[in-house]
Amino acid sequence: MEQKEVKQINRKHETQDILVSKSLMSNNLKASKEIEVRFSEVDSMNIVWHGSYALYFEDAREEFGKKYGLGYLDIFGNGYYAPLVDLQFSYKKPLVYGRKSKINISFRNTEAAKIIFDYEIYDTEDNSLIATGCSVQVFLDKQYQLVWTNPPFYEKWKQKHGLM
Repeated sequence: MEQKEVKQINRKHETQDILVSKSLMSNNLKASKEIEVRFSEVDSMNIVWHGSYALYFEDAREEFGKKYGLGYLDIFGNGYYAPLVDLQFSYKKPLVYGRKSKINISFRNTEAAKIIFDYEIYDTEDNSLIATGCSVQVFLDKQYQLVWTNPPFYEKWKQKHGLM
């Protein structure tokens, strides 16, 4: 490989590293939501059914939206939809009926036209970590076409919160 090609590859990797670093920078946009496990959310083992975690994450996203003005109605009112395209969970400890827990949600800033959140669920009794996860939402216009660049309202929202 020629020296010129090596330099180009190194520059490409440096650029990718910078983009990854930017997207992982802490931005302090966080919210929390307390929940109490209901009987309808557990399985026959008295453990929260795995599908209920998606609802808990949804509750956290709604709490974040209320706190920071990025709720589903805000997005819809600006002419867009924001469907989930990726939802991941990692279970650390069972959550059982009657227990209270706290869901922490953090906005992960990225230059892409996406909304990315990270989640942590803690048992409020002993503060042990129950689950972690993340979600990715994209923007669609009212004709259900994928939007490849950040919508103007989202750019303004990011500027307002010091993310640009």
